Amino acid sequence: MTVTAPFTALIAEDEPLLAEELRHELQTLWPELQLLPVAPNGLAAVEQALALKPTACFLDIRMPGMTGLEAARAITEEWADGAALPLFVFVTAYDQYALQAFEQAAVDYVLKPVQPERLSQTVARLKARLDKPAPMDDTLAQLRALLAPAAATAPAQPLRMLQAAVGSTIHMVPIEDVLFFEAADKYVRAVTAEKEHLLRISLRELLPQLDTGVFWQIHRGTIVRATAIERAVRDEIGKLTLHLRGSKEHLGVSRMYAHLFKGL
Repeated sequence: MTVTAPFTALIAEDEPLLAEELRHELQTLWPELQLLPVAPNGLAAVEQALALKPTACFLDIRMPGMTGLEAARAITEEWADGAALPLFVFVTAYDQYALQAFEQAAVDYVLKPVQPERLSQTVARLKARLDKPAPMDDTLAQLRALLAPAAATAPAQPLRMLQAAVGSTIHMVPIEDVLFFEAADKYVRAVTAEKEHLLRISLRELLPQLDTGVFWQIHRGTIVRATAIERAVRDEIGKLTLHLRGSKEHLGVSRMYAHLFKGL
C-alpha cells in the first residue's frame, strides 16, 4: 500500500552541513515528506517535537547537552497520552557496539555520511511502519533496550554515603535513608523522611554510582528507593503515581518505566 498522507519529519543535528545533506536526500527519496526546521541540539529537538508533533524524528546520537537517545526518551515521556509516538531514526558515526544495540532493539539508524542507498531502506521501513503501526509497548521496549547500556548494572562498590555540602558544612547522609532523588536545575534533591539535601551532581552522573537493584529510575528526572514505595496507583488514563513510606510526596512514573509495575 502506498503511503500518501502528509507526514512530517524533524531532523536534529548540530552540524549544519550534515543536516542539509540529510534534508536534501530525504527530499529526493520522499518528496511528499514535509521537513520541519532543523533542531540544532537535543534540547531544541525535544521542544520542537513536542510543539510540532512530527511523524518521524531523525536524531543525531552525539549532540551537545543532550544525546539523541536522551532526546528520544524525553520526547516519549512528555508525549501526550494516547497519541501515537513519532518514529525514531538515529544518525550515528560508525560504532559497532551502537549498531548492534540498534539491531537488537529493531530501531532504524543511518550512518554518517548519509548514503542514499541506505537511507532509501530507512524510508521504506518508515513507510511500512506508518502503514502498520507497532503497538506502543513494542516502541517503548525498543527505546528501553537502547537506553539499557547507559543504565548500567549495579557497580562493584555502590555508593553508601552521600556528602551534601551546605556552605562550609558537609552533611553525611547514609544512602539507605534516601527515599528518592530528583533532578533540580544543576543539582539533585536527595529526599529523606526528615529533610532534603541538594547535591552538586547531575542525575546522569549519580545513577551509575547507585545499586540499580535498590534504586529504580521511574522518570528521566527521578530515581526512587524501591523499598520506600508503599503502593503504585493507576488513574483512569493509565498513568501511575507512587506513594512512599515516610513521605507525603507522590512521584509520577513515566510511560518508559511503567513496565516496572505490572503486579503479580
